[in-house]
Amino acid sequence: MSETNRVWRLRRRPVGDITDDVLSFDEEAIPEPGDGQFLFRLNYLSLDPTNRAWMNEGATYLPAIPIGDPMRGLVCGTVMASRHPEIAEGDLVSGIGQWAAYQLGDLASVSKLPDTGPIPVIDAFGVSLVGPTAYFGLLDVGQPKAGETVVVSAAAGATGSIVGQIAKIHGCRAVGIAGTDEKCRWITDELGFDAAINYKTEEIVPSLARHCPDGIDIYFDNVGGQILDAALGLINLNARIVFCGCISAYNATEPVPGPYNYINILMKRARLQGFIVLDYMPRYPEALAALGRWMGEGKIKHRLEVVDGLEQAGATVRRLFTGDHKGKLMIRVADPA
Repeated sequence: MSETNRVWRLRRRPVGDITDDVLSFDEEAIPEPGDGQFLFRLNYLSLDPTNRAWMNEGATYLPAIPIGDPMRGLVCGTVMASRHPEIAEGDLVSGIGQWAAYQLGDLASVSKLPDTGPIPVIDAFGVSLVGPTAYFGLLDVGQPKAGETVVVSAAAGATGSIVGQIAKIHGCRAVGIAGTDEKCRWITDELGFDAAINYKTEEIVPSLARHCPDGIDIYFDNVGGQILDAALGLINLNARIVFCGCISAYNATEPVPGPYNYINILMKRARLQGFIVLDYMPRYPEALAALGRWMGEGKIKHRLEVVDGLEQAGATVRRLFTGDHKGKLMIRVADPA
């Protein structure tokens, strides 16, 4: 075990984009676990749009990160020392932790990672993060029925790419919105979406109308903004809008206008519901079992984009907001032994 720790700390609140002075990468002493705690070495760090929201002063579904504290993230690691009776040295754990090479955990925020069987730990961890979001967001909130049309924004992203595949498993038409032709080809040719729209080169409203001739029954929203507004203009009677994220607004420095087609929610008697996947944690085994089965049957494919080195986290997280990635973006510090 290294004699020093490496930790990313929040040094100031970002205004707009995450700039170089927002985070610092520091060397520190490795902490010692107290009673009920364990020390684990970071294997994998998930990079997610919510990282940006946690940097703000106001609380989200979790408290804001205090200035000077370690940056928060979803992590997977190997236990190096334990003072908890249920956790042993060598156990793999995952949950909400820090951007730190070594960190303390307890069972309130981090739990033991189940045996992943033939699936590599990095793949199991990647799917365990975004898979339940797609699963519960579409199935519990969206409640799809065979024959319906499901539109997904950020469809080449970690969550959106799985949403479209689950929609197909349930007999729906899946239309994805992405930002490059390459991403559009990936979700149609490899993932099985029925159609894809490049929102950067196509006019979104006529393109949606062309690919959704029978309207939109479910819109799975990861971005908000103009794309949400376009989808609201085409929703059907009793449509469901699954509000998963609003990445178009996370770096905004001015208030973002609300959707002009908001009235359609009333006229079409639609339901718009926000959800946070942490609310479903007691049901995670259900989602992971279904996702594992579909992966084994070849019905769910996923892509990890892995960057090596914890020192790369500060620059790599910005790629979430430029669209410069496909699938799940992750930092690898060290594979489990």
